[in-house]
Amino acid sequence: MSLAEKALEQGKGILRLAPTWVPRSFCVPGRRIKLHPDDYYVLGGERGGIDERWLSSTTPAKNGPLTGENEGLSQVVYSDGTTEEKILLKDAIDELKGELIGDRLWNEYGAWPMYSKFFDNMGPLPHHLHHNDEQAALIGQLGKPEAYYFPPQLNNHGGDFPYTFIGIAPGTSKEQIKECLQNFTKGDNKITNYSMAYRLEPGTGWDVPPGLLHAPGSLCTYEPQKASDVFAMYQSLVNEAIIPEELLWNGTPKDRIGDYDQLMEAIDWDLNVDPQMMANRYMVPKPVKDSAEMAAEGYSEVWVCYKSDAFSAKELTVFPGQTVTIKDSAAYGIIVMQGHGKMGVWDIETPSLIRYGQLTNDEFFISEKAAVEGVTIVNPSTTDPIVMLKHFGPANPDLVL
Repeated sequence: MSLAEKALEQGKGILRLAPTWVPRSFCVPGRRIKLHPDDYYVLGGERGGIDERWLSSTTPAKNGPLTGENEGLSQVVYSDGTTEEKILLKDAIDELKGELIGDRLWNEYGAWPMYSKFFDNMGPLPHHLHHNDEQAALIGQLGKPEAYYFPPQLNNHGGDFPYTFIGIAPGTSKEQIKECLQNFTKGDNKITNYSMAYRLEPGTGWDVPPGLLHAPGSLCTYEPQKASDVFAMYQSLVNEAIIPEELLWNGTPKDRIGDYDQLMEAIDWDLNVDPQMMANRYMVPKPVKDSAEMAAEGYSEVWVCYKSDAFSAKELTVFPGQTVTIKDSAAYGIIVMQGHGKMGVWDIETPSLIRYGQLTNDEFFISEKAAVEGVTIVNPSTTDPIVMLKHFGPANPDLVL
């Protein structure tokens, strides 16, 4: 048997994953993702601090020439009782295909087409956008819709700026935005003068389609997204830090670098000036079925990301002392946010502190077959619920609101 087959058999359809840490040179860690305080800069100051943990990822991080081998890629852990071996989740999916992610996704995408992450920055990010499929194809990438959910367990403090700028204020002209882009190298280009900021609230989220300008605030964020790392920064100064001009042109074909019309083409104008931005993009959790019925069965489950057709996400809570079997119609990744217990054959637990390179029992990938048959979760605690976040690929058959 191959290592991938052994791992799938060992977990009875559920793969154990190792933590995947990703640095960003332009970020300051918010220190809420449970990494040991000595390890946020373990990769060296030139790489920047580690402020992201990628989940169920088959997408390599795009971090420039210093990017480490397999950076951003999740690893499956197999143990024979004495030693532990690892294989990339990407390689396991390439080998097992529909047996792991389901024939529906494999036949359409030939890959796991999403990933999620924890994004943990002390301050705000620059106003930026992610390109759509058409724009991203010009540089050989996929477009990138994404969504945010702010887990209460990781937001004991709000960071320096718990507000997110989203879109462009109605009434703004394209000429005004283009002038901001042309002023990128002149200090503060003041592009957020033409945007609106929203206060971020733990336990809620936002939907961010491609082409929508956004400057994420400083709450620690659970962020499901399409399998891509394409972006361009449109704000030149944020939190008193200068943004390198190369990040303005990130995502631009080489033959059009310097062409500000190309940057304007990447903006979905109607989406940005939507006067009903909050009504259309803000997300509050929605129960997957009748709340009283779930409570009687010992759990609660809500949709937390549900406005994109490229992915979706749920938050599952298993009440203290309860044993439940949860069925889903598609493969998914999970991260345990709170509590401890059993999930299938695995012990699950929420670590308080993680050293760089240390294995954990908080992240797993559930095959479609195991999801359909049902995953049994046991919560032995008399006081503490088990809470986990579940990230799904495109067109989840269960997503009916």
